[in-house]
Amino acid sequence: MRPIWKGAVTFGLVYIPVKLYAATERRDVKFNYLHSRCHTRIQYRKFCPYCREEVGEDEIVRGYEYEKGRYVVLDEGELENLPGDSARNIALLDFVDLEEIDPIYYDKSYYLAPADGGEKVYALLREALFQSGKVGVARVSIRTKESLAVVRVSGPALLMNTMYYPDEVRPAAHLPELNYRADLHQKEVRMALSLVESLAGPFDPGKYRDERREAVLELIRAKAAGETAVITPPPRPEKVVDLMEALQASIEQVKKERGAQKGAGKTASKKWAKVEPAGDAVHP
Repeated sequence: MRPIWKGAVTFGLVYIPVKLYAATERRDVKFNYLHSRCHTRIQYRKFCPYCREEVGEDEIVRGYEYEKGRYVVLDEGELENLPGDSARNIALLDFVDLEEIDPIYYDKSYYLAPADGGEKVYALLREALFQSGKVGVARVSIRTKESLAVVRVSGPALLMNTMYYPDEVRPAAHLPELNYRADLHQKEVRMALSLVESLAGPFDPGKYRDERREAVLELIRAKAAGETAVITPPPRPEKVVDLMEALQASIEQVKKERGAQKGAGKTASKKWAKVEPAGDAVHP
């Protein structure tokens, strides 16, 4: 991986040089838009309607429209050199419990790695966060945007999540659909809790797959190989007549599926045991 930013974590008079790496990546299937007649890729050009010509990247500047049709122009140097404590720094402001932060505030995730000479102080901050159980709330500027951020321990690394400011989070109270009244019976609540408990378990991210992406890739593979792809539409959900019946049926379905999964796991284990070679062979 290549670092996308270099700077420092600061708190008090402590200065920790760090490198920033993207911690996540999108695995979306990317499509190009083609002309339907000839399958030629469509071009997207930057065109100036006033000069009637295509414009190169070196001729494009940033403009803020303060009145209709009137702009203030800012160049990259002006934006990068604005004063501020967070310029090239991840300034830790407070230390709080992670549970106090609503996940709605999180934006993007980045790994922080120590830069040359910063290993010891980096390790010290990581250990302090680990033993205290706290996370650091910080202010950081990446490119031209200043953000709140939270710095926390993630395995051997420090992880930084950029965050939205409070005025960037839309309150749920603004949703008109939430102005409703529902009379819940205790039996319904108990059944719903039973369904939740039947699905409860430790979080294992490896068990979840992007089934939509896998289906799209399989469709692409089949069409590229000249095969006739057959698309099976998803089953239509059955109409729910009674809430209690739906809850009970859901609980029974979960029990059946979990039982089938356990049975399949035991069968696979027995099958594997039968073909296990003698000696100290290592399975791939």
